[in-house]
Amino acid sequence: MHQLRKILLSVVLLTILLSISGQLIAADQYQLKVVTDRPDAIYKTGEEAQFLISMTLDGKPVSGQEVSFWVDDFVPGTAGFPIGTLTLGDKPAVVKVTTQKPGFLRCTVTTGTKKKLTKVAGAAFSPLEIGLSLPVPDDFDHFWTDQKKQLAAVPAKAKLEPVEQANKHIDCFDVQVDCLGGAPVSGYLGKPKNAKPKSLPIVLWVHGAGVRSSSLANAAKGAENGMLSMDINAHGIPNGKAAQFYKDLSQGRLKSYPHSGRESRETTYFRGMFLRLVRAIDFLTAQPEWDGKTIAVIGHSQGGGQALVAGGIDDRVTFIATGVPAICDHSGRAAGRINGWPKLVATLPDGKPEPKALKAGQYVDAVNFATRCKADAIMSVGFIDRTCPPSSCYAAYNVLQGKKHVINKPLMGHAAPGDIQKAFFDAILKHGKQQSAAK
Repeated sequence: MHQLRKILLSVVLLTILLSISGQLIAADQYQLKVVTDRPDAIYKTGEEAQFLISMTLDGKPVSGQEVSFWVDDFVPGTAGFPIGTLTLGDKPAVVKVTTQKPGFLRCTVTTGTKKKLTKVAGAAFSPLEIGLSLPVPDDFDHFWTDQKKQLAAVPAKAKLEPVEQANKHIDCFDVQVDCLGGAPVSGYLGKPKNAKPKSLPIVLWVHGAGVRSSSLANAAKGAENGMLSMDINAHGIPNGKAAQFYKDLSQGRLKSYPHSGRESRETTYFRGMFLRLVRAIDFLTAQPEWDGKTIAVIGHSQGGGQALVAGGIDDRVTFIATGVPAICDHSGRAAGRINGWPKLVATLPDGKPEPKALKAGQYVDAVNFATRCKADAIMSVGFIDRTCPPSSCYAAYNVLQGKKHVINKPLMGHAAPGDIQKAFFDAILKHGKQQSAAK
């Protein structure tokens, strides 16, 4: 009797699970889609862009479904853009937009089906005409020249410890290099075994936001492809520790690091982060295997911002790969557009930027470093990126001085998908070959 009850209970549970699974599968068959009428989603200012909204069930159009939509320019509270509801039919519903100001608009659409769906699409308007939100400070170069002079007074004493890894054709090391301000450069270095002097290009990998160890995998990847490859963490902290170590730091002294000291250019956290870029390049260029020509810096988000900074603060850099870059356009609100991560400059109740942070932020704005960057570059931009808004990325892209290429992703938010990572690394390898072939 007891065994029969267990069998009946199992049958009941299985029936319930199959029912829930069936409901989930059915819910997943609804698809909401929002796109622009141009595949590249790029328009000139004053042109009309159309957001096309449709919904399908099992691949067939859904008619009679009501959706809500609103259009904005990423700036909270901005009025004057379309908002309302639409009833979907056999053909896509249309929301028409335009703007006279270079920048980006996004359309957010939601539907109240049993499984609520939300989709967002973005449109660019003359993005190559997005300019500086404020002029570069007159003493910008003087300030950073002085900072580098102070750094140069600190001997670049390095400590290297061999690190075990799977590939027997490369050597890897945990590296700590003394730097200005207490925190060292902390990273993993990889290089091919028995590399000849002056034979290897440099690739420096830099990190997005957060608190984590340097990546041994990145260091190894560059070395496996014939490079002097170093991955550094953003904070000069030890590598290879247990997860709890980094969790404690992220919840402790590094909890709000992006805003730390933001009232002054002397105390802002990014000052030390940027000087560690220079010191990492000092260390790498001192290695006998460096080919004396090529230095590439690659990163996404905060790492993308650091790549821009590296290209502007150090003219030894010859190539940057900067994905959805952060630390850009801190002064954006002064020009009436959204500022980039980490919203370093607070917005006051009257909508104006906080004066002290605004002034200090100009000295650690990756856009201002980009104006000095003569390195070749590749950049990715997501048109619906809420973290690093596309206008902040283009503000940097437009002032880069070297040969440059942008990968536009109209339906991408804040991301570094595999195709972009591959494009970036392929571009670095190609640059290295071109440098090697040049006299």
